[in-house]
Amino acid sequence: MKISYNWLKQYISVDMEAAKAGEALTSSGLEVEDIYPYESLKGGLRGVVTGKVLHCERHPNADKLSLTKVDVGSGEPLSIVCGAPNVAEGQKVLVATVGTILFKGEESFEIKKSKIRGELSEGMICAEDELGLGTSHEGIMVLDPSTEVGLPAHTIFSVENDQVFEIGLTPNRSDAASHIGVARDLAAVLNHREGQGRYRLQLPDVDAFTPDNHQLPIAVEVDDPQACPRYSGLTLSGIKVEPSPEWLVNRLKAIGLRPINNVVDITNYVLFETGQPLHAFDVSAIKGQKVVVRKPAAGTIFVTLDGVERKLTGNDLMICNAEEGMCIGGVFGGLHSGVTESTTAIFLESACFDSKTIRKTARHHGLQTDASFRFERGSDPNITLYALKRAAMLIKEVAGGSISSDIVDVYPVPVKPARVNLRFDYLNRIAGQAIDKSQALSILQDLGLKIVSEDHEEVLLEVPTYKVDVYRPADLAEEVLRVYGYDNIRTPEKLNASLNIQRGHDADKLQHAVADMLAARGFYEIMNNSLVPSDSVSKHPGFDPGKSVRMLNPLSKDLDSLRQSLLFGGLETIAYNQNRKNADLRLFEFGKVYHFDAQRKSTEEPPLAPYSEELRLDLFLTGERVAENWNVASGAVNFFDLKEVVKALMYKLRLMETKHQATPFADDVFEFGLEIRFGEKTLIRAGLLNAATTKAYDIRKPVYYASLAWQQLLSLIPTKAVRFEALPKFPAVRRDLALVLDQGVRFETLEAIALKTEPRLLRQLTLFDVYEGDKIPAGKKSYALGFVLQDKEATLTDKVIDKTMQRLQLAFEQQAGASLR
Repeated sequence: MKISYNWLKQYISVDMEAAKAGEALTSSGLEVEDIYPYESLKGGLRGVVTGKVLHCERHPNADKLSLTKVDVGSGEPLSIVCGAPNVAEGQKVLVATVGTILFKGEESFEIKKSKIRGELSEGMICAEDELGLGTSHEGIMVLDPSTEVGLPAHTIFSVENDQVFEIGLTPNRSDAASHIGVARDLAAVLNHREGQGRYRLQLPDVDAFTPDNHQLPIAVEVDDPQACPRYSGLTLSGIKVEPSPEWLVNRLKAIGLRPINNVVDITNYVLFETGQPLHAFDVSAIKGQKVVVRKPAAGTIFVTLDGVERKLTGNDLMICNAEEGMCIGGVFGGLHSGVTESTTAIFLESACFDSKTIRKTARHHGLQTDASFRFERGSDPNITLYALKRAAMLIKEVAGGSISSDIVDVYPVPVKPARVNLRFDYLNRIAGQAIDKSQALSILQDLGLKIVSEDHEEVLLEVPTYKVDVYRPADLAEEVLRVYGYDNIRTPEKLNASLNIQRGHDADKLQHAVADMLAARGFYEIMNNSLVPSDSVSKHPGFDPGKSVRMLNPLSKDLDSLRQSLLFGGLETIAYNQNRKNADLRLFEFGKVYHFDAQRKSTEEPPLAPYSEELRLDLFLTGERVAENWNVASGAVNFFDLKEVVKALMYKLRLMETKHQATPFADDVFEFGLEIRFGEKTLIRAGLLNAATTKAYDIRKPVYYASLAWQQLLSLIPTKAVRFEALPKFPAVRRDLALVLDQGVRFETLEAIALKTEPRLLRQLTLFDVYEGDKIPAGKKSYALGFVLQDKEATLTDKVIDKTMQRLQLAFEQQAGASLR
């Protein structure tokens, strides 16, 4: 949210640097994220001075150029080449001197001393569009003959300089979504720091408001008072719609708003002044001279101000005339009911709408407006009349006309200010130190709260309706402390803590340990949004769109469901990096996935029974194994690189001690891979993603992917303590075997046979060569296996080693159909 410092000063008399005011606001909870300058004329006319053309003649080398001598009050006249057809001797003009920077939109250029067609030019005689003073480029600006020479241009033309605060407004602070709201907080902070009563909030006076006549009454009906608790309005006639005056244009431009016309600009001005959204309807568009606030039937088509046809849901609140809709209430105006240059009479609306209704409508239609921003956070129903009177008086001031009706105010159930009791000992306990009672009460009064009753132990306060988030003693304590200053709360001298005894494994520590291990192996951790577009599931045949958890009120259509898998975000990350020439990637992500099970949705089941969430760990490998280097052999990553990482994770988590089974598989997502089952559950899947999956993200290189059911794997980690042994005293020996096997025999099968045959002496089994080709029969392959044998009690003899190898060979022949090569 943008706040103009000049505008802010209309409501509080402050004379301090913007940075100091920004610090005060930040300390009160209105975090000032940035402070930047605003100039009504970009560049502020710096370097531009008044001058007098002393001499003018045609350029000898160009028919359309003139050579001039211009006195700018600096001594020697300047030689300036000018292309304007109206330049003449004796004129008073505006001159951009050498070094001046002129702006045209977002572009800028510097005036330099140069030669034009061989003649020296020491500046530039300016047209009004070149300085931002107008739009004409027919010729140079000619000033009044009485204008003094050598004056800085900004002393003649009004240039407003301002400082703009960029405030990160939290959702609960709807009371500060305006210049008056921010001024109120600033006054409270400065009074606390510099002395109570020094700063007062100065609100514009509307006591002079009165209708001029009653010639244009408009009736109002509210069919849904729950969605519209209050609706106020009046009419103005005889107005003239035209461009806004300079002061109004400057105020709006400073906060980033584009001026439209004097009437619409006043509604925007009052919105950002008071926080109350307003809307102006052309009276000629109000059929039947009646305004009806209702919810049209679902499927009704309405064309909004941006020309888009929108289909209403049946829950969208509309401002209608006697026949049709004119505006989506609290969100966006209609195409045919707004103020135009031909408008002469308007109906001015100031209403309070239900925050939930507005939020649902805005999210459904993908509309985020300044009005919906405030209504969604909760607006003050008791400010509608003040804002309406303020706007009506300003419109009369800038557009003329007269107020042609009494105020129509439909307010069936008036909202009364809440009353909240605050005990001073409770405030001190929350603060962690004693807060002076008089200081606390002064802060609350500066924020607009009224004291109903008070004694030495507690105070009863009336909370204004613009503070929609204050309704508990804790909220009152927060109001006091944020103005008092959290930095002024002393750090306690002692620290209270409680011991936490946890049984089993510490899931967080294990997650950090695995993340550290993966980082040490060259992986980067990624974190993607849990919210994804619902159509992301349709890209993958392996996922069922019916299992997606859809958002009831999505932030946008691109964030309307919860992810079923971490795969989607990982592939988007890979695509993003590959498009930026970063193709060699090792990525991992811990994150939750979400599923909806329609079969569990019944009246007998709890409401949340169909929904589930699960923490998973996903790995991604793609590109080259190592960076290109002259002394390292390069090569693309493959399935076995991924398998080795998965196996290392299983060792890290001691899952190799848990009974499991690995089997090959392929499906709609994987070209091929392994799935590892623990009991009846498949908890790890790893392999190569098929081309269809990666093509959906325009990924050009193979991607190897593993998905681990992290939450379930943690429950399988052995709970018995790790045993440590001394290093063996006796040496290990290695023997190799080359076996010819059927193509379908896998290394895991041979490993299981070996460990079962020789569990006491076999320490390690490795596969160090695979061969298929000459001298190997069709349908066969050759495995070269390395066996490391070791006895903890004695040195192995050749006789023992030979017998062990014979037993292993026999077991391979009988159980795997192997033969020695």
